[in-house]
Amino acid sequence: MRIAFIVSEFPSLSETFILNQITGLIDRGHEVDIYASRPKNLAKVHADVQRYGLLARTYYRPRMLRSRFLRVLKGMGLLLMNGWRAPISLLRTLNFIRYGKPAASCTMLYAAIPHLKQRRYDIVHCHFGPNGVVEASLRDAGVVRGKLITVFHGYDMTMELRRNGEGMYARLFDLGDLFLPISEHWASLLVRMGCNPSRVAVHHMGIDLGRFEYVARTLKPGGIVRLVSIARLTEKKGIEYAIRAVAALTASGKQVEYRVIGDGPVREELESLIDELGVRDSVVLVGSKQQEEVIEILKQSHLFLAPSVTASNGDQEGTPVAIMEAMAMGLPVVSTRHSGIPELVDDGRSGYLVAERDVGELTQRLGELVDHPEAWPRMGEAGRAIVEDRYDINKLNDRLVEIYQRLLAGSE
Repeated sequence: MRIAFIVSEFPSLSETFILNQITGLIDRGHEVDIYASRPKNLAKVHADVQRYGLLARTYYRPRMLRSRFLRVLKGMGLLLMNGWRAPISLLRTLNFIRYGKPAASCTMLYAAIPHLKQRRYDIVHCHFGPNGVVEASLRDAGVVRGKLITVFHGYDMTMELRRNGEGMYARLFDLGDLFLPISEHWASLLVRMGCNPSRVAVHHMGIDLGRFEYVARTLKPGGIVRLVSIARLTEKKGIEYAIRAVAALTASGKQVEYRVIGDGPVREELESLIDELGVRDSVVLVGSKQQEEVIEILKQSHLFLAPSVTASNGDQEGTPVAIMEAMAMGLPVVSTRHSGIPELVDDGRSGYLVAERDVGELTQRLGELVDHPEAWPRMGEAGRAIVEDRYDINKLNDRLVEIYQRLLAGSE
């Protein structure tokens, strides 16, 4: 099969779940091209991006300019330079009466340009709802061909809906062939919004279990309990509440250290909070790391924190892959009752779930685990079993190929 992956940023260290799908499909003999708005950070990329030569398979949109006048002017230049390839289809991308904002803003025109060299695919696989909206319109305009699948993750079901209203996906629901929310939580919301239930199927994100070796967690007498989070430093990750909980633990005399892997826009605020609470000796923001470095830190850790919250702009998680990785390696997890997380973390069995922003409950549950390391191996085993059963990327990629095949067979 020939498959086009439509993503926002590529390569991105924080979106290994998309990378694992792409490489898994290539390993199964399929041809994959990647279409992205922009690269995230070409100076630091996952090893598989180089190993599979994925940058040579990646096509970027022309850069969208902030100024509407300059964006339209540049768009006219793009139309003149590329119009000979597909003149009718490109002109259709400007039909704002039919396509609304994506056409009026020139988003469709810019997104169409990289498609012009290769327009026929068996599958057009869009990650995140807004990308699905644009690609559905491009297919309707004749720019690209192929069965259209859209994966819904998190911000596209929360922040985007708050900003644009639930009607933003109405046209996509009409034009799309299949919708793959990553959790039952999002599947229910899609149906409630009017998506045909027969075209909705939950398809979890997953991890390569071969890269995450299970190790039963133990603590030497008098040892320091090592806590870890893997998170982009944004409001919805809730790292502020984890830092406050760790500060409370250290104030009570518990021997803990907390490392946070990741970077992002709230880093300075978190650094200030660490100083304010006087926990510079216990809490370290270590910055972004490649997957191999992340695995080494997880090997050295005892407990995993994922205190996700609903951000002030409505943004929510999907089902964090970082939690899957930690569970696969045997770390008990303390997280929140948020989005799809309760479908992953079995409260009381593989870890604990607490209310969002509840520092007291978070501190209590962490304290229980710090005080009872004998419970860690049992919880770690339960977590590994959950990931093996439901979040193994190899099983999921086999299932994804089957989904593609059924979709194509249905059109014959």
